[in-house]
Amino acid sequence: MIYTLTLNPALDRTLIVENLSFEDTNKVSQELRYAGGKGIDVSRVINELGGESIALGFVGGYDGMELEGRLINEGITCDFTKIVEETRINIFIKNEKGGERTSLHAKGPEISPSELAILYNKIKEIHPTPSWFVMSGSLPLGISNNIYAQLTRLMKTRGAKVFLDSDGRPFKKGIEALPHAIKPNIFEIERLRGKPFKTTKALITFGKKLLSKGIPFIMISLGEKGILFLSEKENLQAIPPKVTVRSTVGAGDSSVAGFIFAYERGESIRNCLKMAVACGTATVLTPGTALCRKKDVERILKKCEVTRIHL
Repeated sequence: MIYTLTLNPALDRTLIVENLSFEDTNKVSQELRYAGGKGIDVSRVINELGGESIALGFVGGYDGMELEGRLINEGITCDFTKIVEETRINIFIKNEKGGERTSLHAKGPEISPSELAILYNKIKEIHPTPSWFVMSGSLPLGISNNIYAQLTRLMKTRGAKVFLDSDGRPFKKGIEALPHAIKPNIFEIERLRGKPFKTTKALITFGKKLLSKGIPFIMISLGEKGILFLSEKENLQAIPPKVTVRSTVGAGDSSVAGFIFAYERGESIRNCLKMAVACGTATVLTPGTALCRKKDVERILKKCEVTRIHL
């Protein structure tokens, strides 16, 4: 079974206005609402592809109930830990006339020690045993930067493959516990290194140093250039077809979901990467925080390529 963990989920609201003006009243022409969060997005895409997962994390208040209800309506199995404070709301605004987009992200609730203990003990006893345990996103207030490292070690004792997708200090600490896979985008891995990469060779060299510590493989999101995959055996790049981008929100999470979905079905690494990049590309076709549609993934999959990179 695939499990996803979202410690700081959000109820995402996309507001579409005809022509956004400050110091004036703006009428919303359309509003879209989604259950948001990086791990949750992984579960949503796995479900869209026809797979199964269980979504874990914290939810609180009426907004948390709506988030959970929306996932249940989508057919996603949830086992959230209830908290006292309210689940955060993220607001995305799209200006129809100019095409500009902006977003407002709330900090979210503060998690108490007892709430964290309840979640930790739930994860320790989860059944069925995880095949993959995906940990994604930022941390809410009240949780230390060590949490991803602690949970990685815990899941490895259960025989699970841990897939970590985060940023900053929690990501760096989590890597020290040697998850099975990590998926930074180019900006996140540059922050991990402490400076930008001037060449692809420098990027791969840094990635190989991470592999040498005991991480089996690394996926690096390169935007429209696709995904760079690094392992001890090979360096590959999955390249998507060119498309018109409507929104990049959730593209990286969709790629994680596509890779794991294909991996669980016993596909080759190359086919897993094609599925990953197809899901990410299909997601940028959708508005706001909407994710990929299976019919788009199947169409794009035929146009994806995987090439070997030689240094």
